[in-house]
Amino acid sequence: MYLIVTRSFPPEAGGMQNLMWGLTNAISKHYMVKVFADHNDNSKSLDENVSYSIERIGGPKLIRKYRKAYLINDFIKNNKNIKGVIADHWKSLELIKTNKKKICLIHSKEINHRKGSLLNKRVLNVLNNIDYVVSNSKFTKNLAINSGIDVKKIIVINPGVEPSKELSKEILFEAEDMLQHKNPRLITVSRLEKRKNHEKIIMSLRNLKQLYPNIIYTCIGYGEEEENIKKLVKELNLENQVLFLKNISQELKNALLAKSNLFVMPSVIYKKSVEGFGIAYIEAAQYGLPSIGGKDGGEADAIKNNETGIICDGNSLDEIYSSIDLILKNNSYKNFINKTKEFAKKFEWDNIIKQYFKIL
Repeated sequence: MYLIVTRSFPPEAGGMQNLMWGLTNAISKHYMVKVFADHNDNSKSLDENVSYSIERIGGPKLIRKYRKAYLINDFIKNNKNIKGVIADHWKSLELIKTNKKKICLIHSKEINHRKGSLLNKRVLNVLNNIDYVVSNSKFTKNLAINSGIDVKKIIVINPGVEPSKELSKEILFEAEDMLQHKNPRLITVSRLEKRKNHEKIIMSLRNLKQLYPNIIYTCIGYGEEEENIKKLVKELNLENQVLFLKNISQELKNALLAKSNLFVMPSVIYKKSVEGFGIAYIEAAQYGLPSIGGKDGGEADAIKNNETGIICDGNSLDEIYSSIDLILKNNSYKNFINKTKEFAKKFEWDNIIKQYFKIL
């Protein structure tokens, strides 16, 4: 049996939640699994319909951390068939006392602390005393090495995705109706935060509108920058070019991807926050979309430059604009469809889990 210890798990939405969900389901096909996850008011129906046990721990954040660790340590002590513990975050392992195999996933932001700082020392105390550190990209691996994490413990395994499902005619029609039959079509699916660089996408759109008067940009997500982005759209008189959506179904999100031409997320480094990988690029590629990604993070693992999209300088408005125009010009995005779909297949969980088997 393997224990999955996570602070991020469905039904809560998000990239980390999807990663831990996919990893847990993939492992559960080959090993017994028990999940220790944070409490969620809407988890009952999900927890009752999986083939493994999920134990939810509630309470205030600090108390929850100690209570969860106590329950996990007690469970390990009373169960002799446990092979190891897999965690989503170094903090999930900080209080776990066991000589069983310990594996921790790293993503970028959570280890990106000043060397010698208290947080950096805590990170190293955990990650240099476990068996394997699973990095989501080569970029994150280098970030970990520079932080002081033992290179011999690090293995790069990119996040996985579920195989894309055939979409119904009804949901595709709904997506087409929402896009108002406008073309060309840009799309971003992400949190609305500084790192994702929506601001420069909107500013590029102002100039792209001159070349493509019928262009539309679908912005799916929510976050602290929502009002600022909407204000910029209004100031630039782009209300007819930008469609803001949030809290939509996964099926509708996929249909909007399938009906779009180009995924745009030229991420930048903002304070300590950086794009460690970018699973959204792979999800877009599953539907034949090339992507525009930034050069400062782990996007190079998720986008093959000039084959499944373009890696550009997210701090340069000119580079973002010219990269988008290059793919839109003469409908060049059509040349990427087969390459992106084929590239995305290698990230399906049935393939990614084989890399985990080497350390499980």
